[in-house]
Amino acid sequence: MAGQKFQYDESGGTFYYFVLSFLALILIPTTIYYWPRKKKEDPGKSKEECQCADCLKKKRILANAEPYRALKSWTIKLTIVLGWALLLFLTYRVSQFDYEMASFDPFEILGVPPSSSQAEIKKAYYRLSKVLHPDKETGDEKSFMMLSKAYQALTDEVAKENYEKYGNPDGPGAMSFGIALPSWIVEKENSVWVLGLYGLVFMVAMPSAVGVWWYRSIRFSGDKVLLDTTQMYFYFIHKTPHMLLKRALMVLAASLEFDKRHNSQVQERQSDNDEVPALIRQLPNLNEKCKEHPLCRMYSIKARAILHAHLSRIPLNPETLERDRQFVVKKCPYLVQEMVSCVHQLVMMAYARRVPRLPSIETIENCMKMSPMIIQGLWEFKSPLLQLPHLTEDHLYFMNKKRHVKNLQQFAQLKPEESRTLLKNLTDFEYENTMKVLGKMPLIDFSIRCEVIDDENTNVVTAGAIVTVTVTLERKDMKTLFGDTKAPEKQGINDDANEEAAGDDDDAAATAVPAKKTSAWAKPRKGGKGKGGKKPAQNQKNNQKKAPPKATAAAAAATAAASEDQTATGNSDAESDAGGADNSDIESAACSGSEDEEKGNKNHSSLDDDDDEEWERLQAKLNKRERLEGKSRLSHTVHCPFFPEEKQEYWWTYICDRKSRTLLTAPYHVTNLVEKEEIQLKFTAPRWPGVYTFTVCLRSDSYLGMDQQQELKLDVQKAPVPPTDHPQWDLSESEPEHNDQQENLSDYTTDTSDEEDSD
Repeated sequence: MAGQKFQYDESGGTFYYFVLSFLALILIPTTIYYWPRKKKEDPGKSKEECQCADCLKKKRILANAEPYRALKSWTIKLTIVLGWALLLFLTYRVSQFDYEMASFDPFEILGVPPSSSQAEIKKAYYRLSKVLHPDKETGDEKSFMMLSKAYQALTDEVAKENYEKYGNPDGPGAMSFGIALPSWIVEKENSVWVLGLYGLVFMVAMPSAVGVWWYRSIRFSGDKVLLDTTQMYFYFIHKTPHMLLKRALMVLAASLEFDKRHNSQVQERQSDNDEVPALIRQLPNLNEKCKEHPLCRMYSIKARAILHAHLSRIPLNPETLERDRQFVVKKCPYLVQEMVSCVHQLVMMAYARRVPRLPSIETIENCMKMSPMIIQGLWEFKSPLLQLPHLTEDHLYFMNKKRHVKNLQQFAQLKPEESRTLLKNLTDFEYENTMKVLGKMPLIDFSIRCEVIDDENTNVVTAGAIVTVTVTLERKDMKTLFGDTKAPEKQGINDDANEEAAGDDDDAAATAVPAKKTSAWAKPRKGGKGKGGKKPAQNQKNNQKKAPPKATAAAAAATAAASEDQTATGNSDAESDAGGADNSDIESAACSGSEDEEKGNKNHSSLDDDDDEEWERLQAKLNKRERLEGKSRLSHTVHCPFFPEEKQEYWWTYICDRKSRTLLTAPYHVTNLVEKEEIQLKFTAPRWPGVYTFTVCLRSDSYLGMDQQQELKLDVQKAPVPPTDHPQWDLSESEPEHNDQQENLSDYTTDTSDEEDSD
């Protein structure tokens, strides 16, 4: 291109610009994210924390977890300070370059005012040239050239015109592009070194770094679990569809994260040959003679013994096995979550007919039980009161003998003088510390609402419809129960009892109206109505017609009660929204009714109300989706002195069928329950009409004795037959309905013995 010139940076100015911009681009975010900040400890917060011996020991372990923390902090600070010093130096140099390029003023160079005459300009030029001429001792070639250029710009007519027009006495010069590389890079004598450095960086270092990163990353799943470990979980879960808790612990201990061949962080000591066998002799039912691989390998037996010792709270050698215990226990929550995910994937594959055997619901629940057991260092058959500090088996025996206190909720509802009497062996400090920890434990109000969002009538469940169960979790502190004298029922999921209850007489299955049952700790409330618990009167009448003779009276009474309530309050959806504060009183929910009669009795006002409610529900879902886009993993800190790290409260919620022992929805891991959260669980309704009983479960991954469940009864109606005269719907080649029914009869269980009447 004419008038343009490319040149390398001889003076280094352009290169300074490049280095300055590159350094600023790296240094600013590095300073923001990596500058060490000393956290100020709030004295009030430290007083609220547990002060038991185990918690203080855990704090010391966490403080000493990084022995080089101070050196690392000073190194980071020094590096950042040196980087900023270099940035300031480059900024100063660049500013000098700009000043030299923009400071050409002939009057200033000659040292004369702009109103000077030609004689004064010549006199000043001769005077300065005698000083700046290169032949003189005080001469400066660069300054003399600038002096000559300034004199020419003020005396020569052409140069003066160029200066006034272009700011340069030489006239418009060629456009110059500087390449931000020093000229020595392209010099012939340096070519070998430059090419060698280029090949070392771009052909050796970068491919090696990418290869190492890729080799390490492909070995792990998204949750940083070894893929070989995940494959082992799939193998054992498929091999043992009904896995017991101790079997699940054996599989967990066999994780390859504990094998030195797969994890370089594992430490193997010579002392293990003596300490591990001695520890095994203290542990019953360890099953160390198992011959299955890799359950029989030494790393697996060692990890299993450490886990059993952790759950039994057996003290270990602080220099050897105690460090191994901290390493093993620290990785268990991620491994348990991976096991739960593996069970769910196998269940979905079994539904798709890709695997022959379906893992039972007990398998996934036993996997979930391991998480709170390991976090609290306690076997599941032990009392949940042992999660409190300072309490021992002797205290529990006395508490059970005097007041029959079985769980944390019952203990929290005792009067202060009663609880102090039960713990009279504790000092005042220990008692206050115990009650402080108890008061900060979670108290969950667990309620559910069932609906079919995509249908016109959201309260009617038809065969094959997508059912949406909205689970509402509201967290409070346990201290809200302090002083409540109401004796609570035992909280928790009792699978055996639920199976027996699911197989009772047909009277409970004749109607879809849920039976109210108070929560494990909640006080009785007057007039409380949960969401999804009521049905329109027309649906009640329809169910009354279909009910067998045994349940006629009960259905009639329920119909009359529903009619009175609906006349006073309006439709059931509006009542559910207004009664959200009392959702914890509901232990079951139902969606039932007759679609044909509902359509026949609707008027324009009810349609408008339904549209408004549907719009509000849609807006709530959009807001919920926006909140979940930045989902947090911070909720509340768990009191877990035997777990070597800080732990946040997480929860699992899912829907299962106890009678067929199957899982209906994927377990949703709630990681951000601070005050209140809503979770939507979706599943496909059974293909054949009838009354079905499912169970909505809530399990804690951090505390024992905090699990809850509610029954969900679905009155599934027959799906409406599509119009056969529609030109796009040709049902002539479809399979007979009878054959399809015989093929899928075992998809779900039903509580009704006579399904033909419900058709």
